[in-house]
Amino acid sequence: MRADFLYAKIHRATVTDSNLNYIGSISLDSRLMKASGILEGMKVEIVNINNGERFSTYAIEANSCSKKSKNTQEEQMATVCLNGAAARKVQQGDIIIILAYANVKLKYAKKIKPKIVFVDSCNMITTTQE
Repeated sequence: MRADFLYAKIHRATVTDSNLNYIGSISLDSRLMKASGILEGMKVEIVNINNGERFSTYAIEANSCSKKSKNTQEEQMATVCLNGAAARKVQQGDIIIILAYANVKLKYAKKIKPKIVFVDSCNMITTTQE
């Protein structure tokens, strides 16, 4: 028997952009992908804390960081952009949780240790947990 178990989690990321006219997916900063173990093309579940939406898509690596204007000071933000139909389920500034699961045999389930990545309001990694 097999079951899905949490593999990776990016906790409380801020949506930096949404692009309705893109084929689909979530664009993630490469640092977030590397730290979490989420691979390009991997199915992920998105939980929007602001509006309660919960939906699935797949991850792709973002091209670059976006900038957030805070008063007159420019601040770097790691990209977290929802694309395609998923763009309708978020707004820029929403807080989301990104989850990835692994499908494993039950006898190996206790060996699964999810990587959890905690980020600040600019999506910069603050801590990781394994």
